[in-house]
Amino acid sequence: MDEDGSADGWHAAVSIDPFCSSSVGTRTGRSSHEGRLMTGRREFIRDSTLAASAVLLAKPAKLASAILSSRTFSSTVSPSAADSRIEILLDEVLGTISPNIYGHFLEHIGGVIYDGVWVGENSKIPNVGGIRKDLIDEMRKIKAPVIRYPGGCFADSYDWRDGVGPADKRPRRTNFWNNEDETSGAPASHRYESNRFGTDEFMRLCRAIGCQPYLAANVRSLPAEAFYRWVEYCNSPAGSTTLAEERAATASGQPYDVRYWGVGNESWGCGGNFTAQEYAVQFRRYTSWVPEYGQSLSFIASGPNSDAWDWTHGFFEEIVRKDKELLDSIFGWALHYYSWNLSRGRTQNWDEGKGDALKFDTLDWYEVLREGNRLESLIEGHWQAMGEFDSEHKVKLVVDEWGPWYRPGSGLTPGNYLEQVPTLRDAVFSAMTLDIFNRHPDKVTLASPAQLVNCLNSLYLAHEDKFCVTPVGHVFGMYSAHQGGDAVRTIISAPSIQYLRDGKPSTFSGLAGSASLRGKELTLTLVNPHVSESRETEVVVRGASIRSGAVITLSNSDLHAHNTFDQRNEITPQVKDLHVAGPNLVLQIPPASVTTLALALA
Repeated sequence: MDEDGSADGWHAAVSIDPFCSSSVGTRTGRSSHEGRLMTGRREFIRDSTLAASAVLLAKPAKLASAILSSRTFSSTVSPSAADSRIEILLDEVLGTISPNIYGHFLEHIGGVIYDGVWVGENSKIPNVGGIRKDLIDEMRKIKAPVIRYPGGCFADSYDWRDGVGPADKRPRRTNFWNNEDETSGAPASHRYESNRFGTDEFMRLCRAIGCQPYLAANVRSLPAEAFYRWVEYCNSPAGSTTLAEERAATASGQPYDVRYWGVGNESWGCGGNFTAQEYAVQFRRYTSWVPEYGQSLSFIASGPNSDAWDWTHGFFEEIVRKDKELLDSIFGWALHYYSWNLSRGRTQNWDEGKGDALKFDTLDWYEVLREGNRLESLIEGHWQAMGEFDSEHKVKLVVDEWGPWYRPGSGLTPGNYLEQVPTLRDAVFSAMTLDIFNRHPDKVTLASPAQLVNCLNSLYLAHEDKFCVTPVGHVFGMYSAHQGGDAVRTIISAPSIQYLRDGKPSTFSGLAGSASLRGKELTLTLVNPHVSESRETEVVVRGASIRSGAVITLSNSDLHAHNTFDQRNEITPQVKDLHVAGPNLVLQIPPASVTTLALALA
């Protein structure tokens, strides 16, 4: 990561010319930024119109007609007056964006499963086979492609057999997170696992949404036999095995055809405290024979925490030492990265370094974004380390835990361990992260934030009959059009952000984003992280002209804006039709915002 907070690898798909790095701005402290915040922001918000989440998935040509109260967005700024420029090079395709980088993650922790997902078949809360209907409906809107389950650290204490069979006969166990839940005042249903929600209920959720399941196997405390028996239970054809008959007796006669299997979780820590070499031996043993039943299996190895280069190096070195052909058995290498340390170098203490989810100033705003931006250099660094042993890059990166992690106390539901309330800041953070993945389609094949509901960087919050979509959930809706599109090279030139970081001048990238093409439909997503300044931006498409389109914006006059059960629409995407008056498009990108341009090309 560069000193200015931008990742070293940013140039791989988004280039910054000298105009960005050398741009001179007024260096002001926190109070100066905050003084300008409320005046310049309300004008854009006041002119915006509310749009339902379903509208975000509409095609550009149909988007405007789907909004009854929409207004045309037409900028009066001339190209010569623009301070930023975006060039989209349609003939430079970086690769196809895997839909699975927009994946999700569920774990038996706090209120994620019980109350978040599972409400029970007999609940008065609208449900589909016991699963919260609101959750299913929202996940279908954003075209959720894959969900990882059951953990997380919980996975390496979990016996899959406990969660199948007649519900009233399933054993009750102590949850992995019992010690933490006990101190947080969590209810007994969070601390002691009833196993009422298990493999079959998870498959029911995936089928209702229309997404792929991704199961994480227990390597720390179960033998390899338990792993391939789980595969057998899920995938063996109807009537073919005893486990297939057991599955049919209480759940499904037809196999689940699970493709994605995680072999342990965080095996360097809660998943067994292995060394990289020890884990490589375990991975070889667990995957040396697993029945396929005509379904090709994709094994995901437990990768590094953040910048643990030695873990990546040690694992791959041990794998190829035995047999380089074993690389063919590894689909993905799971990188975990949380942005938690907002102390600006004062401490590395896990608790003391964290900031607050709701109470923060502009310096904390930039700090968490700087931390999040490090992910790009981590992707490139681990990719390079993997290439030392896997020159053909058969193994792809899987970033299946990411997001900000704040100190406890902001959750809407008391007792929900690790629940935090996402704000506009987390929406900007998440959009920046998704843009990073979009810019590296050759490297990242699957990803998921932690976690889907009632946890850290959640898309949804739920309790009893209450439910709301967070700003992060709205970002996933705004970015869903990228799924399966061809990422194209995008050159962004913008003034860098100048601010004081503990009294010292510091800079941060002034505009970031990504673009993808599907036929004649171009999707451009942008983040303006500046807390108070808009960007007058010219958009140039090389190789085509813009015929029509729409702009979708997520922003608010308050940096701390968030949705709650009582105020579900405090921050929602605003949609406008675009009026294109010339060969290029010039528009204003508001401060502290996430923007999606859905453009139809001629």
